[in-house]
Amino acid sequence: MNGFFKVPVPINEPVLNYAPGSKERKDLKDALEDARNKLADIPMYIGGKEVRSGNTAEIRPPHDHHHLLGTYHLSDASHVSAAIDAALAAKPKWEALSWEQRAAIFLKAADLIAGPYRAKLNAATMLGQSKNAYQAEIDSACEFIDFLRFNVHFMSQIYSDQPQSAKGIWNRIEYRPLEGFIYALTPFNFTAIAGNLPSSAAMMGNVVVWKPSNTQVFSANVLMEVFILAGVPAGVINLIYPGGPVAAEVVFNHADFAGIHFTGSTGVFQDIWKTIGNNIHKYKTYPRIVGETGGKDFIIAHSSADVDTVVTALVRGSFEYQGQKCSAASRAYIPDNIWDEVKAKMVKQINGFKVGPVEDFRNFVNAVIDERSFDKIAKYIDAAKADPACEIICGGTYDKSKGWFINPTVIVTTDPKYKTMCEEIFGPVLTLYVYKADDFEATLDLVDSTSEYALTGAILAQDRYVIEQATWKLRNAAGNFYINDKPTGAVVGQQPFGGARASGTNDKAGAMLNLMRWVSLRTIKETFVPPTRYEYDFMKEA
Repeated sequence: MNGFFKVPVPINEPVLNYAPGSKERKDLKDALEDARNKLADIPMYIGGKEVRSGNTAEIRPPHDHHHLLGTYHLSDASHVSAAIDAALAAKPKWEALSWEQRAAIFLKAADLIAGPYRAKLNAATMLGQSKNAYQAEIDSACEFIDFLRFNVHFMSQIYSDQPQSAKGIWNRIEYRPLEGFIYALTPFNFTAIAGNLPSSAAMMGNVVVWKPSNTQVFSANVLMEVFILAGVPAGVINLIYPGGPVAAEVVFNHADFAGIHFTGSTGVFQDIWKTIGNNIHKYKTYPRIVGETGGKDFIIAHSSADVDTVVTALVRGSFEYQGQKCSAASRAYIPDNIWDEVKAKMVKQINGFKVGPVEDFRNFVNAVIDERSFDKIAKYIDAAKADPACEIICGGTYDKSKGWFINPTVIVTTDPKYKTMCEEIFGPVLTLYVYKADDFEATLDLVDSTSEYALTGAILAQDRYVIEQATWKLRNAAGNFYINDKPTGAVVGQQPFGGARASGTNDKAGAMLNLMRWVSLRTIKETFVPPTRYEYDFMKEA
């Protein structure tokens, strides 16, 4: 089969609205009821086989922790080793498969999610991760579909990028998969990220050992079902559930470890980097380290900002999905000339939120992911209540009796370096600092220097000189920078996502750059009429 194949032009998947009376709403409600009424028994997937250890852990909805959704089979070190062995066994045939065949598999996966698996995957995300219908739709359906389709497009662009050739020579570049296996370590908060980290590496011909967050296993299992149905061969993506240290001991000591694709906490990523560095002499090749980690994302409003725009950016940017987005706004700087109006409108909107389980579509805010997160966030709130530098103007209450519910909380502080302005909380807590409108430039310096992170941020202003000033001065403070919008909601193919500093390697998920990290280039030079003597013309006598 010969041809320079063109892949389908990717278009961002339309977001369904789930309005009353719509087919998608009925399908989703049915899928939620079906998932709640079954008791799932979730296996590992190693070398194409379902593996059950018999040592199980429970899965319960964060918003209804008295209800049992099912159990999953925990992995030990032997399962990690088996997954690596299965991946390496699958590697020769997979990397030799024509690229268009790999493309077809993942394009089929996208269509399965867009069609027959949409409601099932969204329902699993809603129940397992406590996302409302809209947040699940933009995540597990639209964003992951976009990742798959755009990544196929990026793959074809990468392969088509070839060097120039001089007369009598043909130069070409071969984009090889990495030599070994990839370890995908994925988070709870986005099903799309959990699917993209293993699939983007696999798409480029790599084989993968995939460990999802324990609090995302319910939807990870549906993703694996889609991969298998789409035709991902046995052993190419292996799904296991070990403890982090158990997996690390095996993976990072293996000679064939070729790279890690990671989204999670900064501390864990730094420990992984240190371990890889200490073990560097053990590996056949230098591993690729790709990670997106924490954020302390900001909004800074200027005195010229439109008040309603500021309020909407604060409310949506801080409290959608309970502030559990890497990009969620968790610190904001508001000038005193508009503060009173911003405060009144913001408090009114937040006090109108409905908080509760995802099955009730009227709820804007649901539960945080687990008890550990709940307790951590509650401690921050209690500390702010006791601190004279802080005033809680919204929320400040929480209840774990039914689910891990924390009411959206807004702290106003007189200390711009107060800990909730600096430390990642990963919950529905926004801290505001009101600055004197004339001190805008100094406040830009404050924004840039307050946090170790540099993931997302936003400037809200009507003055174009001010917008340019902030864009330049905060150029290193955020890998994704927004003008007159909330700092969340990056769309694949439109706003490639990632940050630097303590926020990661900025390898931009949703862009060609990320896929380039999963290939190793071989340059091939072919000379059609090669020289047959060693002498050069300059050596001849005149």
